[in-house]
Amino acid sequence: MNHERAHGGSEGAGSHEECAPGEHAAFGARLAAAVADRGRLCVGIDPHPRLLEAWGLTDDAGGLEHFALTAVDALAGDVAVLKPQSAFFERYGSRGLAVLERVLSRARHAGALVLLDVKRGDIGSTMAAYAQAYLDDAAPLAADAVTLSPYLGVGALDPALDLAGRTGRGVFVLALTSNPEGATVQRAWTPAGGSVAQQVVDAAAAVNAGAHPQGHAGIVVGATVGPSGLDLGTLNGPVLAPGVGAQGAAVADLPRLFGAAVRHVVPATARDVLRHGPDPVALRSAALRLRDEIAATVG
Repeated sequence: MNHERAHGGSEGAGSHEECAPGEHAAFGARLAAAVADRGRLCVGIDPHPRLLEAWGLTDDAGGLEHFALTAVDALAGDVAVLKPQSAFFERYGSRGLAVLERVLSRARHAGALVLLDVKRGDIGSTMAAYAQAYLDDAAPLAADAVTLSPYLGVGALDPALDLAGRTGRGVFVLALTSNPEGATVQRAWTPAGGSVAQQVVDAAAAVNAGAHPQGHAGIVVGATVGPSGLDLGTLNGPVLAPGVGAQGAAVADLPRLFGAAVRHVVPATARDVLRHGPDPVALRSAALRLRDEIAATVG
């Protein structure tokens, strides 16, 4: 793993300088290459009002832009994955979405993969439209991957899974989330046997079957949920594990929580890095410390 990248560099496996994401290799391969080159950390770009205030910024589109682009410029040259939370941009309307477009473009040009946290999920033509909004080569908000919610049926996500496969992008489907209310649905037992969360994992595994080094259908399992009880042995895809740091999960817990599947885990944090802003040097240093701790623990 090369941890000696120059700040702001744009070369390497994750670079998007010359091509759109859909013109690259499959997402699973691109993510594996980015992790090998930059480590397995994902940092959220979450312009929460309290963070804007802590940075001395106004709670408006101008403050949003300063926050988001400062974070991107500090991190995108070194971190494998950046994860903007769409809701914190959407709340400013069209000006916020314009900032999000700039975040996507600038992060990709600096070499980071961008996972847009939108948690969309619907049926039929509406799901197809969501897929086109985030996974189509021509979409202004096209990202390398998106988060999706499967609770209108995992099969309803097929338009996004199919389009992501065709354009070299990925999806991360919610399986077990950290919010306590989620367990009521996610750990519920299905008539066919097994939990709803396991059904999500099995559906992703079917999409990923035969892919090398891994498929483009990932899942989300919170790092704070404790032992999941999930069988991840055939997933053959990435696992996004949010909650490391301020939300309570420790890097040292990851091997115990995920077992052999830890080699596919991408731990995610936001506040543990973002609280060091607005100083870009402090932001980058915090991210590199956490990245190196993950590397020492997980590989």
